[in-house]
Amino acid sequence: MDGGGRYSGPLSPAGYPGDGGLRARLAGRLPRFLRRSRRPRPVTPIAERLPPYLGTLGVSAAFALVAVTGFVASGRYDAFVAEHGRPLDIAARLAGFGVERVTISGISRMYEREVLQAAGIDGRSSVVFLDVTAVRDRLMQVPLIATASVRKLYPNEIVINQVEREPAALWQKNGELSVIAADGTVIDTMRDDRYASLPLVVGEEANTRLGEYLGLIAAAGSLGERIKAGTFVSGRRWTLKLDGVDVRLPENGAAEALARLVRIEREAKILEKDIIAVDLRMPDRVVVRLTEEAAAARAESQKKPKKGTAT
Repeated sequence: MDGGGRYSGPLSPAGYPGDGGLRARLAGRLPRFLRRSRRPRPVTPIAERLPPYLGTLGVSAAFALVAVTGFVASGRYDAFVAEHGRPLDIAARLAGFGVERVTISGISRMYEREVLQAAGIDGRSSVVFLDVTAVRDRLMQVPLIATASVRKLYPNEIVINQVEREPAALWQKNGELSVIAADGTVIDTMRDDRYASLPLVVGEEANTRLGEYLGLIAAAGSLGERIKAGTFVSGRRWTLKLDGVDVRLPENGAAEALARLVRIEREAKILEKDIIAVDLRMPDRVVVRLTEEAAAARAESQKKPKKGTAT
């Protein structure tokens, strides 16, 4: 009985609402799968829980790793890749994703085989594992190619779109022949006759003065198509090769000197004579140099006495 004359309830764990009795009654109402046992489970050693064949697999993997390492270190892997391609590419080709067709647009001066070689695409490649960014970077390293794009068309095609720089002339320096653009930039080397019809400039800095040379060809009028080459001399003036004759132009007034040559050729056919050079560097005269045969014949004729003179 409490101080107010009332009987208090039992204070046992089963009777006190906040104690374990309530938890016990609630636990009895929970489904069986939610009732957790407080008894500890026995711990099974990890070695007993592993699959019995795992050890065999580990040993096999170790041997395989050693074999692959030896294969790579011996250089045979590189030889295998060079002949058959990378293992991933081989797998992709077996799955039907080999490169069977390459479509190239924008070819003007290059050959298809040159583009494929520069791109690094061949029968060992696969569409799946081809790095189009790397292919484009390789193409952009070709001086003749200004821009390029590469894309895949599954399952078996690669598409290359390229824009070539326009070759404007040939440039010879120190015995080497290069193909140059209009601004003088070297874009290729002379390897065959595909560029043979281009104008030819020779000498140091001749490539950067290409515009001047082309202007002289235009100023030559009817003689322009007979000009085979222009040599830039001492960084100052041009000497033109015209039908095997060296035409030496002045540093200033070169176009006017050429116009004078056109007039002389029309009137006297000077370039059809036995000469090897025409010097136009002096504005008031034209100096010609005879061939050795013509010079010898002229010298011999001057030795003969004229009629009516004593010997």
